[in-house]
Amino acid sequence: MPVISSEKNVDALTLTFVAEFAAPVDRVWRVWADPRMLERWWGPPTWPATVDRFDLKPGGDVRYHMTGPDGTKAGGWWAVTEVEEPHHLEFDDGFADDAGEPVDPQDVTHAVVTLEESGAGTRMTTMSTFRTAAQLETLTDMGMEEGMRLAMGQIDDILTEG
Repeated sequence: MPVISSEKNVDALTLTFVAEFAAPVDRVWRVWADPRMLERWWGPPTWPATVDRFDLKPGGDVRYHMTGPDGTKAGGWWAVTEVEEPHHLEFDDGFADDAGEPVDPQDVTHAVVTLEESGAGTRMTTMSTFRTAAQLETLTDMGMEEGMRLAMGQIDDILTEG
């Protein structure tokens, strides 16, 4: 599995994942920048994602939903705040309603993705910052940590397809 570490820091209100891939930075960037690739891994295997809207530029947004094994749909949104292709991406992330609109635009986490060369491949660091310790606990209790590990575990297969 590509995730080599995850750290929940309640004092800093962060959840950080470090993953390594045997592919160059620009190739790993594509799993974020191509909506068809993103939907193949953004969500654990039993909750695959469908990207409904995709505008990956500062001020742009992404709308998606994940579908559970029983057909339940869970919507999400990103408000893209920073893009420095192919090394850096930042976005606010929250829950969306059935129309893809934010349920509560203030109930967000802020994600920072950094891609850097590491040996013969790429190290991807993804850090989510939470507004409060209660929000961090709620989302980890919902399975965010395990879900991200499983989701990121799908990236290797995408990268080997060429």
